[in-house]
Amino acid sequence: MAKLKLLVCCGNGAGTSMMIKLNVEKVAKKMGLDVQEIHHYAVSEGKSAAGNYDIVLCSKNFAPMFEDSKKRGTKVVGLKNVMSAKEIEEGLKAALSE
Repeated sequence: MAKLKLLVCCGNGAGTSMMIKLNVEKVAKKMGLDVQEIHHYAVSEGKSAAGNYDIVLCSKNFAPMFEDSKKRGTKVVGLKNVMSAKEIEEGLKAALSE
């Protein structure tokens, strides 16, 4: 499997996405994933950049904004609790098994 490129998005791309990014880094390391890059953006920027990533992680309410990227093969993980390492891990596992 190629190195993964992950994108984390939140409402304005500042505090929350950085905290999610740190959790995603921990979970990816725990899972032994080969991650090339984890980037964080506001949803507005992430929407246009998402096609350059393998997996997008965001709040469930933002997930529908990435439908165009999904059609092009980007996996989208909508999280109910963006701070839950367990939910992030489950989402990554599901996305990788699609």
